[in-house]
Amino acid sequence: MTALILFGLFGLLLMASVPIAIALGLASTAALLFSGKVSSSYVAQGLVTSIDSFPLMAVPFFILAGNLMSHGGLSERLLAVGKILFGRFNGGMAVIAVVTCMFFGAISGSGPATVAAVGAILLPAMTRNGYRPAFSSGLIASAGSLGIVIPPSIPMVIYASSANVSVTGLFLAGIVPGLIIGLFLIGYAWLVSRREGIGLKEPSPSIKQALATVWDAKWALLVPVIILGGIYGGVFTPTEAAAVAVFYGLIVGLFLYRELNLKSLYQILADSALVTATIMIIVGAATIFGRVLTIERIPVQLTEWVMEFISDPLMLLLLINILLLIIGTFMETLAAVIILTPILLPIANNIGVDPIHFGIIMIVNLAIGMITPPVGVNLFVASRVASLSLEKIMRSAVPFLIVMLAALLLITYVPAISLGLGNLINS
Repeated sequence: MTALILFGLFGLLLMASVPIAIALGLASTAALLFSGKVSSSYVAQGLVTSIDSFPLMAVPFFILAGNLMSHGGLSERLLAVGKILFGRFNGGMAVIAVVTCMFFGAISGSGPATVAAVGAILLPAMTRNGYRPAFSSGLIASAGSLGIVIPPSIPMVIYASSANVSVTGLFLAGIVPGLIIGLFLIGYAWLVSRREGIGLKEPSPSIKQALATVWDAKWALLVPVIILGGIYGGVFTPTEAAAVAVFYGLIVGLFLYRELNLKSLYQILADSALVTATIMIIVGAATIFGRVLTIERIPVQLTEWVMEFISDPLMLLLLINILLLIIGTFMETLAAVIILTPILLPIANNIGVDPIHFGIIMIVNLAIGMITPPVGVNLFVASRVASLSLEKIMRSAVPFLIVMLAALLLITYVPAISLGLGNLINS
């Protein structure tokens, strides 16, 4: 009955368009009061203790670092380097779009931020080069979802905290899957560009121009090297890396590229604080929801029930993927990670799936959820940036969605894609 109240009230509140954090909190409180197993102060205590975590300190730092770098001139310089590398090829602008999204995703750690930053610059340029606006928007919305797959990634930090696994190990596991999904998107976009004859070639730059462009972008190109190299080299932890990223973004934006000023800095700090507060409220409420599940032994009972009927690991992984894809269409990514990890991870452990591999499977599924309605946040951002109707962008995103699903199956059933790099470095 407690579980019925928990899930039933949560579902009703979501259908009533109540914000997800409030829906999680109210459903959890009602279920706890009904069960009578803990005191009413448990909710208040849980909201505080759930975010009192050193790994979670990385979240506000990565948000602030991403905003500083978005407004500090890094995205324009990354785009310029992309044009140097791929602009002379037929369909090169499509390749540039995906590569820039991948690189910027590794800086910002956010899908919507990647779509907004890259889309604002690239969409007009792609239209001038003969690309259909809907195609370009669908491509950038899809590639922007790699912002949470390629490290550093805020959902990875949340999953690591929920599953009690290494943030560094999870970051390392996300590199190859992110590159594979990017290559799949590049392959499809290039084929379409070639078939339809769209995407005019950029004039080949001289060696002097190319070197000047790369030199101008050196501070942007160094960001992943400093952050990821520092983490994997053991110089600092992911949380410390996030703080270093903030300091680096400030120095580059204020003194090197000089595209930040005190007025823009105030707005960046305010926006980052608002996003951080929203995320932390969701994290706290979702953690209470997960603790209610644990108190009621719902994950254990669900694991026993599932294993009684389905014992084939391949089939179980397929069903888990389908469930995650469905949930990703209507639930915010961070809430989904916190709620579903204690439910699905025991099932994955039972069939021998490594917790880090399972984390990548979960995050890739939820990344795909960013381009599936009704809560396809990347679609909404692309619609606003491109000034196109949501329906047009949704239709254009369908082929990219299919490509990403194919990559998801490969990542799911070939664990070495996620675990191989970590095993190689640790051996």
